[in-house]
Amino acid sequence: MRKCVLAAACGAVLFSGCAMMDEKEQTASVTLEPRSGSSVRGTVTFTQVGDLVRVSGTVTGHSKGPKGFHIHEKGDCSAQDAMSAGGHFNPGMAKHGGPYTDVKHAGDLGNLNFGADGEAKFSFVVGDISVSNSRSDGIVGRAVVVHAAADDLKTDPTGNSGGRVACGVIK
Repeated sequence: MRKCVLAAACGAVLFSGCAMMDEKEQTASVTLEPRSGSSVRGTVTFTQVGDLVRVSGTVTGHSKGPKGFHIHEKGDCSAQDAMSAGGHFNPGMAKHGGPYTDVKHAGDLGNLNFGADGEAKFSFVVGDISVSNSRSDGIVGRAVVVHAAADDLKTDPTGNSGGRVACGVIK
């Protein structure tokens, strides 16, 4: 009887430990490499925080001002112009929007604001995505793209954000 109670207690501890591991913050990152003849590059980290995802990083080598920043559907940056990454990640089949609008693609992260030195440092939180490769809203294995121009946050499907100047796959 004592062995059964001990075994049950060990099983409960093991089970609760596994459940706690599922609640740990999941992280993924991407290294952005230049595309389309640009010199834009950087790193981005995605951290799951409850139902939201913190997006943080540094991107350099761009001209001053806001530039479109999106998660794209395919994890393929092999084309020189990054068109191999496909369109914006859009599992809900919604219209294009901004990161905090009611209607948007899951991959619509808005704009990065580059300073006169060509650098953008950022940290913000978004919903509608997860740091996963198995959920329908999962971003692991997809591409991140920095665009040549500002995203107007409304024009479907791309926000008129221009060419793709940096691309990397989320791992």
